[in-house]
Amino acid sequence: MFNLKQRIALVTGGGNGIGKAISETLSKQGATVYILDVNEEAGKNTVSKILENGNQAHFFKCDVSNQKEVQNIAQYIYDKEGKIDILINNAGIAHIGTAENTSAEDFNRVISVNVNGVYNCVYSCIPFMKKTGGGVIINMASAASAIGLPDRFAYSMSKGAVTTMTYSIARDFVKDNIRCNCIAPGRVHTPFVDGYLKKHYPGQEAEMFEKLSKTQPVGRMGNPSEIATLILYLCSDEASFITGSNYPIDGGFVTLNT
Repeated sequence: MFNLKQRIALVTGGGNGIGKAISETLSKQGATVYILDVNEEAGKNTVSKILENGNQAHFFKCDVSNQKEVQNIAQYIYDKEGKIDILINNAGIAHIGTAENTSAEDFNRVISVNVNGVYNCVYSCIPFMKKTGGGVIINMASAASAIGLPDRFAYSMSKGAVTTMTYSIARDFVKDNIRCNCIAPGRVHTPFVDGYLKKHYPGQEAEMFEKLSKTQPVGRMGNPSEIATLILYLCSDEASFITGSNYPIDGGFVTLNT
């Protein structure tokens, strides 16, 4: 089950955290993974680890907010491999603030990566998927798009846009055998969380980590591998009947807290 042999997968933000877990998981199931990330060191390190395990991966330094950059890379992959089977729109940035104290600069930066980045990637990859008979697109939404979180105005807005883009893509390209779904994680323990706690709660990291963990009904944060496993399923032929859906994976955060 979940065999991805001979599949070509493009993973944005695939060098760190959840993206790293996605890249490693897809490659273990046989996919050739192309990692696009602005963090060159992280991206190359993840590729090296995948290669050491006998699987296939490549790295491109890429700013997904730059459409031309994305188009050039997608064209290169298509020219080399003859297809793009899977697109994982994982790249994104966080932001803390309300509608009152979020600057226009920060607001537009969130849009450029979290919204325009998804658009740029689907715009670049869908034509190739149509040429080769279909494909799978998975977008990274968030529990923040379904429930009001304090101080997450711009971020929540961007993930709401990702969710509705998913529905539109699924509707528009279902006849082209392109499936598009999104997932909505709750809090996941990644290096970003550790960095956030260290910056904002120095000396209180353990206490705050426990507090954040307990906001989810299951009493803990998710693991990147758990997110990657859901994405693996949605990319596989076993999920061929699924499109236009948003999958919460949040330890009950949205449903059980509302």
